[in-house]
Amino acid sequence: MQASAVQNEPKENVMSEQVVSVAILEALPGKEEELVAMLREFYAMMRAKGYSTDVLYRDGDRPDRFVHVRRWQSAELRGEAQIDPDVHRYWQQLPGLCTIPTVYENLEGLFES
Repeated sequence: MQASAVQNEPKENVMSEQVVSVAILEALPGKEEELVAMLREFYAMMRAKGYSTDVLYRDGDRPDRFVHVRRWQSAELRGEAQIDPDVHRYWQQLPGLCTIPTVYENLEGLFES
């Protein structure tokens, strides 16, 4: 019985350590599919390195607008990613593909169902 309680504890700690960020991305004209392809590759790299999990939504009313949701595994890993040259290579591509009018870097979770 104690083993399962111990196994559950790290998962709860990881969940509480996660940092959630949200960004609105507006693709430049004609760059929608290139942006999506680049983000798919970027998200896969971020997950492979253990930095985050990411979800991308497209606005049904504006196909050039995307909502990006990132769950950083921890503030420490977010800090590591911010100095990772592989991450920077993707971030440097963004200005040629989109504008980012809104960013929420550190959302505080209140509850989840």
